[in-house]
Amino acid sequence: MTQAVSVPVRHFSELRVVAPICAAHFISHYYMIMLAPLFAFVRADYGVSYTDLALALTAFNVVSAALQTPVGFLVDRIGARVVLIAGVALGAAAFAVAGLVHSFVVFIAMYAVAGLGNTAYHPADYSLLSRTPPGRIGQVFSFHTFSGIIGGAVAPVTLLTIQSHFGWRGAYIGAALLGLAILVPLLIQRSALGDQTAEKRRLASLANNTGGAQTQTSEAGLKLLLSAPILLNLFYFILTSVMGGLNSFLVVALAALYGTPGTLANGALTALLLMNALGVLIGGALAVRTTRHATVAALGLACSGVATALVGFFGGHAFTLMILASLSGFFVGMTSPSRDMLVRAVTPPDAYGRVFGFVSSGFNIGAMIAPTVYGMMMDHGVPRALFLFSAACSILCIGTVVFGFSGREQR
Repeated sequence: MTQAVSVPVRHFSELRVVAPICAAHFISHYYMIMLAPLFAFVRADYGVSYTDLALALTAFNVVSAALQTPVGFLVDRIGARVVLIAGVALGAAAFAVAGLVHSFVVFIAMYAVAGLGNTAYHPADYSLLSRTPPGRIGQVFSFHTFSGIIGGAVAPVTLLTIQSHFGWRGAYIGAALLGLAILVPLLIQRSALGDQTAEKRRLASLANNTGGAQTQTSEAGLKLLLSAPILLNLFYFILTSVMGGLNSFLVVALAALYGTPGTLANGALTALLLMNALGVLIGGALAVRTTRHATVAALGLACSGVATALVGFFGGHAFTLMILASLSGFFVGMTSPSRDMLVRAVTPPDAYGRVFGFVSSGFNIGAMIAPTVYGMMMDHGVPRALFLFSAACSILCIGTVVFGFSGREQR
C-alpha cells in the first residue's frame, strides 16, 4: 500500500518542479520566434529596411552568446530559481516596452535586454532539472526540449491572431503578459524549486570568506569549461544550430532547386518540425532505457544527415520530399535528450549552471553563422549546397560524440 501511494506522490513532486521549468522554456522559444511572423508589420510601422530590422535579432543573439556563460556561473553561485525568475521577468518587461514605446532605437535596445533575459533559461533550467532522479532524467530533459519546440510552434498563429485585432504592438504586449503569467508558478513553487547545491556553495564561500578561495573556484570553473569534453559539447551545439538553420531557407531552397510549390514546401517544413517534436519525446523514452547515449546520438545524427542530403538529390517528388523531411526532423529530435545526458555526464554536480550555460551559447553562435552561410549559397544559385552543407554539419557532429563522450555516458 505504501508503495502504491508513494508513486503518485513522487510523480506529483516531480511535476511541481518540471512543469514551471517547462513553462519557462516554452516562453523562451515563444520570444525567440516572435519577430518572424510580425516582421512585415514592424518594418512597415518604422519604415526601416530588412537589414535594419535584422539588427534586433543580431542584438539578441550577440548578448545571449556573450553573457550566457557568466550567467551560468551566477546560477551555480546564487541559485537557479532566482536567476530563472529574473530571466523571465526581463524578457516580459523588454517586450512590453518594445510594444509600448514608439522608437526604433528602443525596439533594438529591448531585443538586447531580451537577449540578456534569454541567458537565464538553459543554465537555470538544466541546473534545476538535473536534480531529477537518474532513472527519470532523460525523459524529463525530453519534456523540457519538447516544451520549447511547442512554444516556437504556437507563436506564429497566436501572435498573428492578436495582431489582427490589436496590431503588432498589441501582440508584443500580449506576449509580455504571457511571460508574467508564467512567473506565477515560478514564484509559488519556491520550496519545490529550491536550489540546495547553490545554497551549500554560497555558505561554503561565506565560511571561507577569502578572495583566494573565490579565485581558485573561478580558475577551476574556467579550466572545466576549456576541457576537451566541454569544448566538444560546445561544438556539438554550434554544429546542430548551423544544421538547423536550413529550416529558415527550406521553402526557398526547394523552390529554387525543384520548383516546389509553396504549399508543398511549407508542408514539408511543418512535417519536419512536427516529427522533430515527436522524435524528442521518443528520444526521452529511449534515454531512460539505455546508458549508451553517445551511440544513440551518433546514429541519430548519421540518419538525419543522410536524410537531409537525400532531399538535395531526390526531393523533387512530393511523397519522397515529405518522407525525407519527416525523417530528418525525427532523427534530430531523437538525439536531443541523449545530447543533454552527454553534457550532464561530463559535468560535476556543482557546475551544471556554468557548463550548460557555456555549451548552450553554441545555439546563439550557430544562429549568427547559419543565415549568412545559407544566404550566400542562395545568392550564388546553388540551392542543393544548402542540403549538403547541413548534412555535413550533422556528420561532423558525430565526431564530437565519438571522440568526446564514448565511455563517459555511464555516469
